[in-house]
Amino acid sequence: MSIRTLLRTSIAVCGIAAATALLTYSFRETALGQDKPHNNVRKAKEGSAGAPTVEQANAFLDDAEKRLLDLGVKQSRASWVQENFITSDTEAMAADAGETLNTLSVELAKQATRFDAVQLPPVMARKMKLLKLASGFPAPNNPAEQKELAEILVSLDGDYGRGKWCPDGEQGKCLDVTAVGRLMAESRDSEELKRAWIGWHAVGAPMRQRYARMVDLGDKGSRELGFADAGALWRSNYDMPPDAFAKELDRLWEQLRPLYLSLHAYVRGQLAKKYGKEIVPPNGAIPAHLLGNIWAQEWNNVYPLMDSPKPEQSYDLTKILRDRKTDARGMVKYGEGFFTSLGFAPLPKTFWERSLFTKPADRDVVCHASAWDIDSKDDVRVKMCIQITEEDFRTIHHELGHNFYQRAYNTQPPLFQNSANDGFHEAVGDTIALSVTPEYLKKIGLIETVPPASGDIDYLLAQALEKVAFLPFGLTIDKWRWEVFSGRVKPDEYNKAWWDLRLKYSGIVPPMARTEADFDPGAKAHVPGNIPYMRYFLARILQFQFQRALCREAGYSGPLHRCSIYDNKVAGKRLNDMLALGQSKPWQEALETLTGEKQMDANALGDYFAPLKTWLDEQNKAKGYAVGW
Repeated sequence: MSIRTLLRTSIAVCGIAAATALLTYSFRETALGQDKPHNNVRKAKEGSAGAPTVEQANAFLDDAEKRLLDLGVKQSRASWVQENFITSDTEAMAADAGETLNTLSVELAKQATRFDAVQLPPVMARKMKLLKLASGFPAPNNPAEQKELAEILVSLDGDYGRGKWCPDGEQGKCLDVTAVGRLMAESRDSEELKRAWIGWHAVGAPMRQRYARMVDLGDKGSRELGFADAGALWRSNYDMPPDAFAKELDRLWEQLRPLYLSLHAYVRGQLAKKYGKEIVPPNGAIPAHLLGNIWAQEWNNVYPLMDSPKPEQSYDLTKILRDRKTDARGMVKYGEGFFTSLGFAPLPKTFWERSLFTKPADRDVVCHASAWDIDSKDDVRVKMCIQITEEDFRTIHHELGHNFYQRAYNTQPPLFQNSANDGFHEAVGDTIALSVTPEYLKKIGLIETVPPASGDIDYLLAQALEKVAFLPFGLTIDKWRWEVFSGRVKPDEYNKAWWDLRLKYSGIVPPMARTEADFDPGAKAHVPGNIPYMRYFLARILQFQFQRALCREAGYSGPLHRCSIYDNKVAGKRLNDMLALGQSKPWQEALETLTGEKQMDANALGDYFAPLKTWLDEQNKAKGYAVGW
């Protein structure tokens, strides 16, 4: 597994939801006890009495990579067991492994500063930089605090994994996050949706005190490494100064905001038609429980309530998959077939033996979809409680994008075994999901006829309800955490700050008044899991740049939303050329390898949805739907 340890990703995809599962990659390194320096590290330290040398730096890096790789594999295995068998014992084991790895990571990051004045060759200089950033969420030097942070991180993750909502307090009828998600996706009873929303969000409240302590410890560890706080450390992972990266995000959001506002106005008007203006104010924010998703992050599940023009010939992929008796393994086989059609090698036998595709009936597991690289070689896996739905069909294509990315860069040195930046890992999976078009479904025999172009607006709306609706949510989680980590938001303002940001960016409010007795951010897996989230926002932009470039490479000249790169070896090679770089080059160079461009460009997303934007503006004007809140 890479130095960043497991890749957990999550974003739901329907009409595209990628989400997820996780999975993100998260910096799940939690700490290291009394590990002794290896011989070549001692040599690097002892060296001569004078200034450190390039040779000493090289010996230090070689040793660091070996030690991190060894402990990373052990930590990854412990985390896999803990998330698949949630008990106090497995949590303790995962905490110990994480503590060992994180402490080593922080120790090495601090030792790396010894070579700051040495003029290193470019490859070594990049490794040294990445080593300093690899700590992710560093523990302080104090051994007691290292142990405390490791235990907090594992306990928060376990709390989320065990989380349930018990309607009417009936313990025998409790619903886990998957079941609550299904209810909120399918129900159209506003009161039932409200109860489910409130019930699930209660999972966060017990986390609040431990989360605040986690912030204190992570900030302390970050300051010991020379960063202002943990948020500044996270923002330093993008080959540009932290403040410049924050400004880049604001630039991209302003490019995307007009499209989001048009979509928000249209969806609010449609929901008001369904639930009444008393529940959905025509000029206000949208109540979070009515958008078909626990967190209102993607709105694809309210698609049936939209009055977009339906094509004469349409299809229900969920029904088709179920009618064909497709099982979870079959869903994954479809995803693998996409990649092999591009020229990638099939998944190894161990993938099929060791992955988790369905939720066990006899125990709790963390169901959030995730892609894992256990050993930085060929032991890749997926952990996902697969449902036979269109959303999960797309999600498994996304998750496998992580696995094939991991395999592509597994020949790189350990410190380069990662994506160009974390948004790239998510964007690759999302790009593949973009190619799950009707044309692709016809080629693999799931539908007989491709819907006519007259249905494109409907198709784009279904896409936008996931991809465009998600954009402000993708910004909010880390913007909230950056304010928390910096101390601008204090623990007694956690919930208020959360909902202030959700209102500002998304135009969404909770279904009932919330207080500081609640901790609503904790109801989203990435917060208790301490997984950086900005990658998902970046992925929403990068995937369209990737898709535009790959479709151009494949010789496609039609509407971007109709393009699938399935079965095109030329596009597959261009994609693999970028994937194989891992993190050996700045992300700008990796982007150029695939697209010929060095700057993130939201115009590709705008081009993809341009026909829909025109239609939404016409609808909002004709129906009298106000824009904004």
